Amino acid sequence: MASERATESKVLRPEEFDRWWDHLVRAFGAGPASAEERALDRSLTEPGRSLAAWDGDELVGTAGAFRFRMTVPGGAVLPTAGITMVSVAATHRRRGVLTSMMRRQLDDIREWGEPLAALTASEPAIYGRFGYDAATFQLQAEIDTGRVTLDTPAGTGDVRLRYAGPAEVLAACEAVYAELVPLRPGMLARQPGWEQVGLLDPESDRDGASALQCVVAERDGQVTGYARFRTKLGWSASGHDGTVSLEDLAALDPASDAALWRFLFGIDLMSRLTVRGRPVDDAWQYHVSDIRRCLTRVRDMGYVRLVDVGAALAARTYQAPVDVVLEVADAFCPWNAGRWRLTGDAKGASCERTTDRAELTLSVRELAAAYLGGVSLLSLARAGRVGELRPGALAEASVAFGSPVLPWLSHGF
Repeated sequence: MASERATESKVLRPEEFDRWWDHLVRAFGAGPASAEERALDRSLTEPGRSLAAWDGDELVGTAGAFRFRMTVPGGAVLPTAGITMVSVAATHRRRGVLTSMMRRQLDDIREWGEPLAALTASEPAIYGRFGYDAATFQLQAEIDTGRVTLDTPAGTGDVRLRYAGPAEVLAACEAVYAELVPLRPGMLARQPGWEQVGLLDPESDRDGASALQCVVAERDGQVTGYARFRTKLGWSASGHDGTVSLEDLAALDPASDAALWRFLFGIDLMSRLTVRGRPVDDAWQYHVSDIRRCLTRVRDMGYVRLVDVGAALAARTYQAPVDVVLEVADAFCPWNAGRWRLTGDAKGASCERTTDRAELTLSVRELAAAYLGGVSLLSLARAGRVGELRPGALAEASVAFGSPVLPWLSHGF
């Protein structure tokens, strides 16, 4: 039986990485990882931004914080801590290990001057008590490509497609991604090295499918989009029954986007296309002949936490004028608690402490959910999570917090 002595969260030392990483792999119930994956994670992990929880000399918990920048409504790209590699040994559950690491981590993020934290949750129920809430969602689909056709826009036929080795065109694909980052809330500007994550291709993860393939779209000799995917041949009594699995797709213009989707729909011997991790408002849905045969569903993806409420709310713009006093509850980060006057429009905003009477009451979780414009404050109020103290304040703020483009976190971390 594990002892009940207190654990201690400490900054990870570089020489502890292998032990730390092995603990993480075991905690997630994963099989042996490839040497390539271990080496990449080592190169991306900053020990000074990572924590190890210790029970004496036994490592019992892990947590890390990647250095990202996230696009917010209006196009600003804010420093964001990408919370990752969070685990607690099964022998030390319900001992306060996670709470201790979250406490230390959020204090550190505040000290680093990063107004936002974000994560993708393996267990979403864990993080609400620490002030996180779902702010971006993802579209998944299984498309019957044998019976669904695409109506593509003008100019699609002018796009040239060609196969290329994923590593060969990596720089060009990353340039496409980088150009898209400021255009959609929730997207991440990544540190150098992150482009390699999309190339990880251990055979153990393929489930019988092909190695990773890549097709690029070109216009006037310039790469304007790409799709990374796998194929898996299958047969049924009636003939071929293969599956295309889309891993990643990005394009700079509607014609390049449509050309890539048309290609994926038309690969020989393939009967279905599986899609995951796409924007909820992804354009392909408006080209298909029969959306019911696309079997779509929406799932949570990115969880956000406002580490500095004033700085975060002032950094984004608002799609309608807003002037409202927010009474914010934040038990875990009490420096955020209290009244804030938010004033803003499409050109900019300010958010300052005030003693004026509150007009809306909510916790930092509701602010996190609504922050990127994908969750309506009005919807949260209907769930009893936002209170209106001035008539009209809720509608005003709900419209202002919205975004004309739905937020999207394009990958986990």
